[in-house]
Amino acid sequence: MGSSTGPIPAPVLWFYIPVTITWICFLISVGDSSRFIDYPWLWFLFRHITPYFWAAMGVAFTVGFSILGASWGIFVTGSSLVGAAIRVPRITSKNLISIIFCEAVAIYGVIVAIILQTKMEYVEPENGVYNKYAMYSGYSIFGAGITCGFANLVCGMCVGIVGSSCALSDAQNSSLFVKILVVEIFGSALGLFGVIVGIIMSGNIKWTENA
Repeated sequence: MGSSTGPIPAPVLWFYIPVTITWICFLISVGDSSRFIDYPWLWFLFRHITPYFWAAMGVAFTVGFSILGASWGIFVTGSSLVGAAIRVPRITSKNLISIIFCEAVAIYGVIVAIILQTKMEYVEPENGVYNKYAMYSGYSIFGAGITCGFANLVCGMCVGIVGSSCALSDAQNSSLFVKILVVEIFGSALGLFGVIVGIIMSGNIKWTENA
């Protein structure tokens, strides 16, 4: 009679395996075999990363996370709306506003991505190293993209969950629609905070000293 293996215990799965993988990665020498970690070499590698890489990553994060948040919100809201509309068809038209709010999150990301893309200019490196203004501009676009992207990701999730609750509540009691809609409007406004901060962060970008 063979022995059956059960599921992997939680401590092994969530603690020991990641710690083991991390320790193996640290044992691999980086840059210089005589050092545990060659920090000067890592700094040299980081210093020579083109600022256009950081700028492109910022634009990608802006669009990617915004669309991810919007799609998550539409998935949650749409599934609840369609499911509840089978029994109560009257909720379909009113609760489509929740889908619009979720879609607006993706539009926020597209707008900020276009703004960040227009901020990019070509700068010739000197001896393989870009000037401090170009590096600052790349980091600024990256930071603005991360800020806006994560804000819209959380905003899309918030609007989706509240919109799902709004559809289910409206199916039971139509008088609750307007009250929950107010909560959804405030949740949708969270994405605008990321948009505003991202635009401010990218406002003083200049790739050269004389720009």
